Amino acid sequence: MKNVSQVNFYYWHHEENQAVESMKIAVASGKGGTGKTMVATSLALSLVETNQVKLLDCDVEAPNTHLFLHPTFTQEIPAVIRIPKIDPERCTLCGQCVEVCQFHALAKVGKTIMVFPQLCHGCGSCTWNCPEGAIEEIPNPIGVIEKGLALDGIDFTHGKLTLSEPMATPIIRQLKKLEKSSNGTITVIDSPPGASCSVVETVRGVDFVILVTEPTPFGFHDLKQMLGILEDMQIRYGVVINREGIGNAELDRYLEQKGIPILMRIPFDKEIARGTAAGKPLVEIDPNYREKFKDMFQKINQITDKSDGRS
Repeated sequence: MKNVSQVNFYYWHHEENQAVESMKIAVASGKGGTGKTMVATSLALSLVETNQVKLLDCDVEAPNTHLFLHPTFTQEIPAVIRIPKIDPERCTLCGQCVEVCQFHALAKVGKTIMVFPQLCHGCGSCTWNCPEGAIEEIPNPIGVIEKGLALDGIDFTHGKLTLSEPMATPIIRQLKKLEKSSNGTITVIDSPPGASCSVVETVRGVDFVILVTEPTPFGFHDLKQMLGILEDMQIRYGVVINREGIGNAELDRYLEQKGIPILMRIPFDKEIARGTAAGKPLVEIDPNYREKFKDMFQKINQITDKSDGRS
């Protein structure tokens, strides 16, 4: 793993209290269904006792973190992407906008430049390159962002992509821009599953990524995909093994060989499965996990300290 973190984190230890400078932690998985939402919610609930905590659900195609944290939403913000609108009076049909569009969202058909909104990424290249100034950008709604307070005073935000909209990254980008963390805020980000563009956009700019996996062939395969992405992005990470006991030791051997830290082990347990299926956070199913998540947070702090060359 690379020594890349540039953020300094400090603890002030009191009798029963801890404070920490701002930190952004994403919880990702590669494979869906490994328990990342369970980990994200319980981490936030464990840390909110002594810190200001924000939780962002960036799985905008299927948000479910609210089912565990029961937020009361007080704000709804339209999520939009700006798409081109062409003035036919000024357009000379030169086709330059079509040429510069990398996403084929524009096409010259007869005496018209057609716009395909669902292909547009809102990059603005067509607007910048139009020699006649015939293009303006108009907002195109793609979903909503909802904000409110959740259990124990967690500042909660999630996005909901409109059905039939193909791109999640614009709403994830807008959701993250809305969050301005003050000093001392810990932001926990529940990432989408998989290893797609939406995951890359979610983890971009975070200080640490918790990778939740399971000891199965599919879990192991998709974990390695995420490891490659985080290495390329130079983001620090560690692994939580969920449902330990259902597979073999291949995952453990790989993590040990690569020197990848294991932050926590959660056993395969029917009570945990029943509780999470009923929408209960892990720290409610078993309160002992509150201390385990606090310990995991200290491990994360130690790992990032090492990345800055401190012992």
